[in-house]
Amino acid sequence: MRTMMKIPLIKPNFSEEEARSVAAVIRSSWINEGEKVSEFEHLLADYLGVKHVVAFFNGTVALHAALLALGIGPGDEVIVPSFTFFSTVSSVVHVGATPVFADISPDTFGLDPESVSRQVSAATKAIMPVHYGGLAVEMDPITDLAKKRGLIIIEDAAESLGAEYRGKKVGTIGRVGMFSFTPTKIITTAEGGILATDDAELNNRLRLLKNHGQDHLYHHVCFGFNYRMTEMQAALGICQFGKLPQIIRDKRRVAARMSAGLTGIKGLQVPSAPAHCFHTYMLFTVCLANKQLRDMLYDELQAAGITVRIYFPPVHRQPVFAGCGIRLPITERIGDTVLSLPCYASMRDREMEYMIGHIKRIMEVNL
Repeated sequence: MRTMMKIPLIKPNFSEEEARSVAAVIRSSWINEGEKVSEFEHLLADYLGVKHVVAFFNGTVALHAALLALGIGPGDEVIVPSFTFFSTVSSVVHVGATPVFADISPDTFGLDPESVSRQVSAATKAIMPVHYGGLAVEMDPITDLAKKRGLIIIEDAAESLGAEYRGKKVGTIGRVGMFSFTPTKIITTAEGGILATDDAELNNRLRLLKNHGQDHLYHHVCFGFNYRMTEMQAALGICQFGKLPQIIRDKRRVAARMSAGLTGIKGLQVPSAPAHCFHTYMLFTVCLANKQLRDMLYDELQAAGITVRIYFPPVHRQPVFAGCGIRLPITERIGDTVLSLPCYASMRDREMEYMIGHIKRIMEVNL
């Protein structure tokens, strides 16, 4: 009888270093935003090659702050994908603006430039491309369109720290870029996010918004929020940042091994990247021939102890958009057929072999 393994979807790359670092912050008695947050911001600014990084409690509030700081609100439209996590879209709604959905490319799962172009109107203020799972959106045509029409680019790079487009880090191509550090991400602070920008004025507005509108203690020059990152989060992030190059190398190694093992299976397509993109594989997402096959594989792998997820059910199909009448053919097809497999940096060869073997057997029986 075959022994069943338990393979989680994610496994954050933690060691005693993180535990000691967080414990040191607790012992210091200074646990709200301070020197550790500032250090984390500077490390990421240097890594990304930008002038300013502003840390937030999570990526969702970071996006909300970015939209507010850019003056986007009621009467404005922001072009977004539907194939994304819900907060990409909800952040637009929460500032009173209107999200306008564009379709995606079947190659990158990112915004399709031609679809974006068709959605631009007199009310359009910004485009929010989402770099899916560690792979860059095809940015050149979107950047050209934004320049031509006077639009702001806000990059949702939540899933793509370290990914590159034509040699440039994603999240640094537009006016501002957001990165997230939840446990599924390349590195984690448990919850956490940052905004990266070269715009000094935007940096100043963001720092006011995240801290109750204070320019100094108890002196409020605007209405802001408590969106601050804690010192514990930053301490965790500093340790994780030190491991970032190795984590990316290991995830790319795992992705290469998985791709080699799964390539050629009828009815299954492995992820790939254009030559001008550097993929960091936050997600290893395969596409199946149809929804029935995807759902069957999902159930069979879960039963075999392999945790899988559907990243993402399209946002325009969520109950809050019921009756909207939006049709996005590629998004809908991709949403019906994708399946994300475990792809963590510490994955062992025997775990990969177990997963590949199960997928091959399941697909052979059902095709």
